[in-house]
Formats: sequence, C-alpha cells, structure tokens
Amino acid sequence: MSAIPGLGLKKPAAATSGSDEDVELYESRKQIYPQSISGKFRNIKWTLLAVGMLVYYFLPFVRWDRGPDQPSQAVLVDLGNGRFYFFGIAIWPQEVYYFTGLLILASFTLFLMNAVAGRIWCGYLCPQTVWTDLFLLIERWTQGDRRDRMKKAKQPWTLETVVEAILKHSLWLMIAWWTGGAWVLYFADAPTLVKQLATFQAPAQAYIWILILTASTYLLAGFAREQVCIYMCPWPRIQAALTDEWALNVTYRVDRGEPRGSVKKAKALRLEGKPAGDCVACDQCVVVCPTGVDIREGLNMGCIQCGLCIDACDNVMKKIGRPTGLIGYDTDINVQRRAAGLEALKPQIFRARTLVYVALILAVSAAMAFSLATRRSLGVDVMHDRNPIFVTLSDGSVRNGFTVRVLNPKGYERAFKLSLEGLPQGRLTVLGEPAGDEAGVPVVAPPDQTLELRVMVTVPGDVQMPQSTPIQMVLTDAKTGERVAKADYFKAP
Repeated sequence: MSAIPGLGLKKPAAATSGSDEDVELYESRKQIYPQSISGKFRNIKWTLLAVGMLVYYFLPFVRWDRGPDQPSQAVLVDLGNGRFYFFGIAIWPQEVYYFTGLLILASFTLFLMNAVAGRIWCGYLCPQTVWTDLFLLIERWTQGDRRDRMKKAKQPWTLETVVEAILKHSLWLMIAWWTGGAWVLYFADAPTLVKQLATFQAPAQAYIWILILTASTYLLAGFAREQVCIYMCPWPRIQAALTDEWALNVTYRVDRGEPRGSVKKAKALRLEGKPAGDCVACDQCVVVCPTGVDIREGLNMGCIQCGLCIDACDNVMKKIGRPTGLIGYDTDINVQRRAAGLEALKPQIFRARTLVYVALILAVSAAMAFSLATRRSLGVDVMHDRNPIFVTLSDGSVRNGFTVRVLNPKGYERAFKLSLEGLPQGRLTVLGEPAGDEAGVPVVAPPDQTLELRVMVTVPGDVQMPQSTPIQMVLTDAKTGERVAKADYFKAP
C-alpha cells in the first residue's frame, strides 16, 4: 500500500481472492521532530513572532485619554455598552459596516499575499504557526533538539526526562493561560480585570473563556501542530484555487538538484563529465520542516511556505562549496521553463491580478477613511407609529406619532434642538420636554448614549393636505450648529 504524496492517503492494495484485509484510508500519524535552523527566513519568523506577541499581550494595557467618564483603554470591545474603541475611533453597533469593511480588507489582503507568495500568511503570520513556533522553542530548550527528543522518546522514563517534561508542559500551560487571559483583557479594562482575576472577583465568563482558550492553545500548538494546517484549516484548499503560475512558492530546483548523490560521488561524476546534481540527499530540508514535507517531491498541500527548508539547504550548499538557491521562492512558470530547457523569467509581482487586488484594497481603505473623516458627531433616527397611523382629534386636527432616537457619541452631555421641516402648518411637540421655539424643541442627550423621545406632529383640521406628505426631522447641535436630518412622512385622512 503506497502513500499519495501531500494528502496522507493510501492507495488500496491489490485485492486477493478471499482476503478480508481492511483498506486504510489514512496513514497513521508520524510524530514530527522539527530541527532548529538558523538563516534569513528563520530570523524573519523570529522577528514577526516577537512583534506579534508583544502587540497581542501588551496592547490591552496601552492607555488613551477620551475624557471624563470614558474608558481609557486604547483598544477595547465594550460589549455591555455596545462600543468598539480603537485609539481615537469609537464604533457604535449601527456602524457595523466598518467591521464589514475590515473583513473585506482582510480578505483582499489575504488574496494579494497569496497572489504574490502563496501561503505566506500560513508560514509567517498565522496564529497557529506563531504559537507552534513558540511551543517548539520551549520544547527544544527543555528537552533538546531533534536528535535528543527522538532518542528520549524511545527510552524509558527517567527522573531527568520526567523533570524536563514537567517543565515543558508547565511553560506551555503558562503561555496558553496568558494567551487566554490576554484575550479577555480586550473586553474589559485590563488593569482592573487583572486585579479581579488575581483576587478571584472577576466575572465567571472571564474564567470560562480563559479556560477555553488555554485548553485550545495548549492542544493546538502543543499537540495538534501540523495536523491543524493539513486537515483542519480550509485555507490550503481555498488558496490552491486562487493561485496562478506567477505566484512565488517554495520550490526545489529539479534541474539543478538531480540526480542526487553524495558530495564525493557528485565530484567524481563531474570529473568524468557526467551529469551530477547539487542535492546531496542530506534530508536537512525535511528534518527542519514543521509539517514534515519533502519539498523535493514538488508542491504539497502540507507545505506552509515558511522558508525554513531554504535556510537549511543554503547552509548545506555553503558548506560544500555549491551555489545557494537550490531551494527557493520561485514561480510555477519558471519550473516549467527549466524543465523545457528554457531560461527562467523574472518574477512578475506587478501583474493584472495583484494590481486589481491593490486597487480594491486602496478603494475600500479610501472609502472607510472618507467615511470616518466625514461622519457626524450626532445622529437621529425616526420611526413612524404603525397603529394607528394618524389620529383625528376632537377639534378636527390630525396628529401623527413618532419615535425619535437622538444619538450622542461624544463623551459629554450635549444640548440639541429638534425641529420639523416640510410641513409649515405642523406643530412639533416632545412628550416630557418643554415647548420649543422657532428653532425647535430643546432636548439634552446624555454622554455616549442614545436618547429615545416620543414626538407628536399636529396639523390643524382646516388645512387641506394629501394623504402622505414628506417631512424631515432635523436635529441641530445648539452649540456648534451641526445638523442632521431624517426623512419620513406625515399621514392624513
């Protein structure tokens, strides 16, 4: 029964008469022990890991002054009050289109990254990759590198291995716990919640979510690892449908590497004028791979394009005095050209596909920036009473009822004037509020809240008017003069 490269599937064995042998659909998992490596791409991954961890763990503690009685946390998801704060920006629930815009931006950015360099997100920025790298670092520090860990896995437990295992899992759990703890800090004032957690006075939901995220981080980064990338994550399948022949992917130069052989054998073949590949079959590209892929077999769904095999191969090439780049980022079109004996082409980063993605990203970003820059600091919403639509009073006048919501997103109390336009004969009154003047009815909205008002519009009975007359409710800031209007209709018999 032979394995199908890249999928872990096994081809059914030839059936024999009378055989009851079960056919295995999947290969049994083989424990992967990635070896440590140094090089350009490994340094890039360490840098991104450090920056990402610092931002994730410490961003909740960054302060931002929004005025009195306002949250001072720079990034906060305030579910209780329905607000999302990001430094100087505050998003209300009715402004969900900003979150939609962010999701669209994230999608187009992911598509652009894929068009440029394949699964670069998976190899460098995906949380599963980042936390797995961190857990592997701890594993190497406590139990040794690849050979040491493989040797200890085959030996009986000793006091030394028990202590190492306890230390490793303790550090894993500590990081996993702080990962879950940092996540809940984005939903409440971080210093206050930390104190409550330490004194066991935090809400039960905080402990539940910390427990859930601690367990998921511990299991996924410590044990599942490459299984998440190969079997659980849908992106490899989606990415394969979005890529093209110009996307840069980690590629083995078959034309340079084959036929493989030892350094001595290759040297002897070259002296005889016979073909000899640069690949010395050292398998370093395989042992450093976090998913256990042999890149020499071609593009593989298990390859996360992290570039560690490039570092490993380049290090070997330098030692044996051969040119680096036997494994590197290359395009599929160049693979085909080399196989046909043609000269490789320069990668075309700027092409129709990538330019379209860039244009879409810029367009969505510009639209969101314009919307944020021009959005009003007040809002009004009007809802006409459904039943009854209108009421005829004893004196013959006609009255319509409305529910008006006044939005004050500022962190301080504000005075407004609510007025009526489009109905000169109409009179606007607000239940529970004093009578207004020509400028409108005065209303006061609390800070960072929505004020709901019951509004009546009355027209004298001697006024002839159609069954439906368009009107506008106008809200004006009494101090700045900023105004906003909402259209509706006045209904009559």
